[in-house]
Amino acid sequence: MDRSPFRSAALLLAMLALPAVCAAQGSEAPSGNTDGAALAKQLSNPIASLISVPLQYNYNDGYGGGGSQSTLNIQPVIPISISPSWNLISRTIIPLVDQDNLAPGSGSQKGLGNITQSFFFSPKDPTVGGLIWGVGPVFQLPTATDNVAPDQWAAGITGVALKQSGPWTVGALANHLWSISDEDRFGKVSATFVQSFLSYTTSKATSFTLNTESTHNWETDEWSVPINCVVSQVVKLGAQPVQLGLGARYWADAPEDGPDGWGLRAQMTFLFPK
Repeated sequence: MDRSPFRSAALLLAMLALPAVCAAQGSEAPSGNTDGAALAKQLSNPIASLISVPLQYNYNDGYGGGGSQSTLNIQPVIPISISPSWNLISRTIIPLVDQDNLAPGSGSQKGLGNITQSFFFSPKDPTVGGLIWGVGPVFQLPTATDNVAPDQWAAGITGVALKQSGPWTVGALANHLWSISDEDRFGKVSATFVQSFLSYTTSKATSFTLNTESTHNWETDEWSVPINCVVSQVVKLGAQPVQLGLGARYWADAPEDGPDGWGLRAQMTFLFPK
């Protein structure tokens, strides 16, 4: 029996998400100042003024060594008011990784990956044309263990722009990272990440989201392009509003020894509205 804690967490997330995708008939929908549809729409905005803690699980296989990878991302988002007109949005990605035979003879690794920390300076109100935007620095912290990834410092710039109209949200988030240390040991880092997204939220707090999470490695001139399609639902578990989601991912492009075909995404987001 596979007793990996990360795959067990994935199974738990999927079990929690499945009822939400089927409309969460037995759950109490948030109301009042925690209206479910409003919360769901805020979650479609990566820099909304809403404290949230997403737990996002991704499963991929088809690697060059016939291997697979499970990643549980803990992604707290914390908005901080720094003036009457501006917010500073802190977005952190803490990956817990379980991978096996990503390349022939590579064996198995389990542990913490490199943490990505982004800060967005964003106007509190939409600007001309209803545009919502933010820009700031991004850092990769060398926290990887057990050879899960090169534990290397990197830094760069990140930005996001989106527009929300009725039930629709459309936009893109991007960053670029350059290595700033240990280049002799790990090689240089120069990578661009682009996440384009389209979301539709119903009055029942159900969201249908399509996004890409493309990464271009400028050192090797290779693309990694997963396409994700996720259905999610805001519900209440007791007094706690959460969003549960389940979906599929397809690898439109990847390095020769990278993942192939279809994968899985399951997520559970804890919400802390004001």
